[in-house]
Amino acid sequence: MDHLWAPWRIEYILGDKPSGCIFCQAVAADKSEKNLVLAKSKQALVIMNRYPYNSGHLMVVPNRHAAQFEELTAEEHAELMRLVSKSVKALKEQLQPDGFNIGINFGIGAGAGIREHIHWHVVPRWIEDTNFMPVLGETRVVPEHLKNTYHKLKLYF
Repeated sequence: MDHLWAPWRIEYILGDKPSGCIFCQAVAADKSEKNLVLAKSKQALVIMNRYPYNSGHLMVVPNRHAAQFEELTAEEHAELMRLVSKSVKALKEQLQPDGFNIGINFGIGAGAGIREHIHWHVVPRWIEDTNFMPVLGETRVVPEHLKNTYHKLKLYF
């Protein structure tokens, strides 16, 4: 029998669920391992996804609470793309993925879990990284603890 290990999931299952916007809370929080915040700028931040699709799954978030893509200013768009690019570079150097999925789940029809605060997903991918698991087993495999990945990536921000 194969075993999957996701030690941070029990924290979510047993822990208190946050109220309010988690991204606004991250904007107000310190850049730290506890908060999984890797970078902060005047317009945006980079945060690790606490429940990642893959190891190194980052999110780039505008500091201003905005739900609609077209609400963002030119300065916010520019800073968000700069941080997406910086995220890709850090992930390439530290984790050496074979590719990336980068995108926005914009609106309920696109599967957005947090619709009220737009954000970009930067997901490193490896050839056969999860193979058949998501399709047949409805399971994602994340082989590295979030805190280990945080320490690898914080050097780049």
